[in-house]
Amino acid sequence: MLAGNIITSWPKRAAGRYSRLLHTARRPAVALETVAHLDEIPLGTRKVVKAGGHKLLLFHLETGFYATQAYCPHLLAPLKSGKLLGGHILQCPFHRAQFDVTSGEVLRWANFPPGIQALNVLRGERCLATYPVVIEGDQIRVDIR
Repeated sequence: MLAGNIITSWPKRAAGRYSRLLHTARRPAVALETVAHLDEIPLGTRKVVKAGGHKLLLFHLETGFYATQAYCPHLLAPLKSGKLLGGHILQCPFHRAQFDVTSGEVLRWANFPPGIQALNVLRGERCLATYPVVIEGDQIRVDIR
């Protein structure tokens, strides 16, 4: 009886695995999505854009275009009104965490006020997510993979 179940269920399991394998193989290696045009973002500015169902911040710096997540990884505060220091350092407007826009690296982590600093231990330090940007003609495209 047991052997019969194994034999009859095997083709279904194998077919499911094969189907998943084909589905994954068909996924594009790069998922570029157009988020803006070059004339929409002057040098030294930023813009909130949507790609892949997520809000991103698109920066136009002297060294090029950069895309990051739109919310601070500390407590998800919106970064669109954060200060841009030294050309590429973004400071969260709420808790002053600082991130390198070009790499997502944490330069200074936010501190909670005394009394609730244990939350720093629980939340932990998190980098800002960054996304590759590609310029094609006058279109700014972001790889949202």
